[in-house]
Amino acid sequence: MDRIVSHPDHYEPFLLSQGVRSGNLLFISGQAGAGADGRIVPGGFQAQGEQAFANLRRVLEAGGASLRDVVKVTIFVTDMAHFAEVVALRRRFFAPPYPADTIAEVRALYDPAAQIEIEAIAVVGAGVGSPPCH
Repeated sequence: MDRIVSHPDHYEPFLLSQGVRSGNLLFISGQAGAGADGRIVPGGFQAQGEQAFANLRRVLEAGGASLRDVVKVTIFVTDMAHFAEVVALRRRFFAPPYPADTIAEVRALYDPAAQIEIEAIAVVGAGVGSPPCH
């Protein structure tokens, strides 16, 4: 098993990996809407969602994969009222055939300001969909 690291690595102080690779499988830890400084980006749910997907893409690329290789995502939100926005984000960042997905509302995430977190499993080289438009 190999550890996946991208920079900045805000996970190191918490003794966890951004992701791990086992064979051609990547397991990506939850990516929230934190910017390069480690703080949740301003601008509300949409801005956080875009940043979370950008962070997911960065870790996937560090592991030799892309958003096209994602086969399963779990998306945690602190308010299911954002469900339609999650669907719009999925449409923007993923392509058919879309990955399997679980969307769950949770009471809180690691930072009180965080509203969305995305974890993923990818198969390196799977390329299940056409390139995302964003």
